[in-house]
Amino acid sequence: MLRTDLITIDPHITGGTPVFTGTRVPIKALFDYLGGDEPLTTFLYDFPSVSREQAQGVLVAAQAALLPAAFWVEPAQIDFSFAENRPPREVAA
Repeated sequence: MLRTDLITIDPHITGGTPVFTGTRVPIKALFDYLGGDEPLTTFLYDFPSVSREQAQGVLVAAQAALLPAAFWVEPAQIDFSFAENRPPREVAA
């Protein structure tokens, strides 16, 4: 069994499907709603046992897992000086 403040994976709860801790609501349901263009508020209305904080926490955790900090580039870190030395493009008439 794995249990955090956000997610529980327990073979005795929905056969081990990851659920929001303290509920029987699968984590996948959140992504299904958002992937189907449903707003977070609709998900929370349909699953009142899931708090806004839990849903947002799962989204933040997913973002951190998929987009490590090393992938984030601040605009100031990108060197655009190469563009300054390019000759102007001619526009077709």
